[in-house]
Formats: sequence, C-alpha cells, structure tokens
Amino acid sequence: MDSRLTLVTDDKQRVAAFVASQPPFKPDRGFGEFAAIGYEWDGELIGGTIFNNWDPQAGVIELSVATVDPRWLSRKSIVAMFGFVFNQLGCQMAVIRVSERNARMLSIARRFGFTEYLIPRLRGRDEAETVCTFTVEQWRAKGMERLN
Repeated sequence: MDSRLTLVTDDKQRVAAFVASQPPFKPDRGFGEFAAIGYEWDGELIGGTIFNNWDPQAGVIELSVATVDPRWLSRKSIVAMFGFVFNQLGCQMAVIRVSERNARMLSIARRFGFTEYLIPRLRGRDEAETVCTFTVEQWRAKGMERLN
C-alpha cells in the first residue's frame, strides 16, 4: 500500500499552503519558521505535516497535520514524520494540539500512544483543546524506527 504514497520533502511552501487550507486551519495561517513533509498519492497531495515551534533547548517540537485522505497514514509517513522529529532533530518530545471535537484525530493519537492533556477554553470560550505529547521513549517502544 505504501508504494503509491510519495513523500514531498522539497516543497514546504506547497505543503504549508495545503495544511493551512484544511479545517481547522485558515488559509492565511502562518507557521513561522517551519519544516514540512507532504504526502502524495498518485501525484496528488493528500496530506501534510508542518513541524514548527521548535525549542531545541527543551527538545520539543509541535506538529500540525492535515489530510483529505486516510491513506496518508502509513508506515512510510509515520517513519518519515517521527524519524525527522526524533532522529534528525534529536527531539525528546513531539506535541500536537487537537480540538476536543476532532474525534478522528484524537482516536489516532490514542491508538498511537500519545499522552493527552485536556485544557478547557484553549480554542475559545466554548471549545477545549487536547494537547497530546509523544516522547522519544514512546516512539522507540513502538519499534517503528526499525522499519526504515
């Protein structure tokens, strides 16, 4: 299944525009300094991950993910995404922020083993946000890095 999935690592502006165009993001959203990986299926961009808010001193980076097709989530994309975070950047923790209303992404984070912290009103007066953390130890325990 991974054979039709291609990683896009050389066009971060295109990937950022794609991610920003998907809900809950806004097309004019800026990511500051960032890196990006896109995921193409048969040449069509179907997902992307933005890596930003990197704190090298703390070893923490935030990931913003958007997709229009569940086929982006494969061994190839997982190894690329977290390999970049933990192996290339040397981070000790990755963070994603998810609306309490985004059941699909929260389900993925739970199945993957992220630790969750629900913060009321972080997305506004009427919406909480779940801050999900994933450590290098959790990543290594998964054994995914050996799939390269």
